Parts: sequence; structure tokens; C-alpha cells
Amino acid sequence: MNDRQKLHQLILAALFAAAIALMTAYLLHIPIPTGGYIHLGDTLIYLAACLLPMPYAVMAAAVGGGLADLLTAPLWVVPTVVIKALVALLFTEKGERILMPRNIGAVFGAAVLSPTAYGLSACLLLGNVNAFVPQFLGTLVQGIGSGVLFAVLALALDRAGIKARMRYG
Repeated sequence: MNDRQKLHQLILAALFAAAIALMTAYLLHIPIPTGGYIHLGDTLIYLAACLLPMPYAVMAAAVGGGLADLLTAPLWVVPTVVIKALVALLFTEKGERILMPRNIGAVFGAAVLSPTAYGLSACLLLGNVNAFVPQFLGTLVQGIGSGVLFAVLALALDRAGIKARMRYG
């Protein structure tokens, strides 16, 4: 990758990080019965991880998620930075399509990893093992909602040929 391509990837990662932060913290929230909400932030993390090379995707996820929590729930910044980076690692940008077997599997992996990690983090941060189940369930609903939104957006982007348009000549 030449310097121009690296700069392009860095700019895309920064744009993804900003969009992840805004969508997670402030925009387009869908309330859920567990008291939380579904947001597009995780969906954008999944897309970033499918469109950007790994180090850029991981940074976009960690910075975007961490910034959202810094602005709205600072107690969660450290767990979020780690969890979102790990979630991004499940996906790959390799391949001609976004919706391919590994990325579909990654959605399911994220739906297990994220709720489990946030549930354990809640126990540690709040000092109470009873914090696990509510945190797990809320994050599970968020993960399922994000997975569905990801599939819809990925299908549309695949049909538009976005990955081919992002290739360098």
C-alpha cells in the first residue's frame, strides 16, 4: 500500500470513527424493553471491518465506540474500547462481497462476544454479579438488531458494488 492509499484508509477510518460515535451516542436510537436501545454504531463497526484493512477497522471501532462512551457514559470507555476492537477482528475486508460466509459468521460471533464481555464488565465495574444478566440481555438485543441492520446495508452495498469501487487501480 502506497502513502496515498494509506492516507485514504486513514481518512475513511476517521470518518467511520466519527459516524460510529455519533450513531452510538446520539442518532437514530430504537428503544428496547430492557431499558437500552438499538443504535447504528455497531452496524457501522461491522461495515468498517468489512471495508477497511484490519488495523484501520480496529481503530475506527475502538475510537468511535470509546468516544461515544466518553461523551455519554465515561465509566464504560475502557471496556468499550477493548470490546469493540475485538468485535472488529471477527470480520474481514478480504473478498469481493461484504456478505460472505466469514462476515455472516462474525455477526453471530459479535452477538455472543459483545453481550458476554459487557456482562462481565458490568460485574466488575458495578461490583455485583447480578449486573451480568440485565447487561447481557440488553447488549444481546442490541447485537441482534445491529446484525439485522448490517445484513440489510451490506446487501445494498454489495448490490451497488461498493467493494469494487473502493479498490485501487
